[in-house]
Amino acid sequence: MLQRRPRAVYIQHNLDAGLPGSDKMVRRLSALNHDKGQNMSTPWATGMKATSIEKPARLVPTLVGAILGCGGWVLSRGANDAGTVNILFEFERQACVEIYTVLAATGVELSQSGHLWFTELCQCTRDNRQHCGTEIVSVELEIQTFPQEIVLGSRTGLVT
Repeated sequence: MLQRRPRAVYIQHNLDAGLPGSDKMVRRLSALNHDKGQNMSTPWATGMKATSIEKPARLVPTLVGAILGCGGWVLSRGANDAGTVNILFEFERQACVEIYTVLAATGVELSQSGHLWFTELCQCTRDNRQHCGTEIVSVELEIQTFPQEIVLGSRTGLVT
């Protein structure tokens, strides 16, 4: 099955962007283009942080497969030696509940602002499905992993 690729999602130089590395929701307002007489769809874009007790070597393929299984596109992915996983992915708004669900199902614990952002996205999409269901959402997700051996070892006092 072939997926049609979206034209573009603009997430850089956004007027609503938070500080670099922040968890603040980033969304481009349609009012900016409305004054110019342009009727462009409003992309939802965010950068969010999360944690997981899965090892990066297991988390990345599981999460990428889950996103692809929901019809999303994984634009980049990677992990570093410190256990931080970075994934940039996109999906159509109509799949927001499925994407939110697979994030939880794969062991990703979103920050509070990440949960609030997904809740707002899902509710807004549900209320406006006819007009915005095919808009593209872009998420830059940074996951700090803490493998179970480390978590369990720190609870029992074995790790110094």
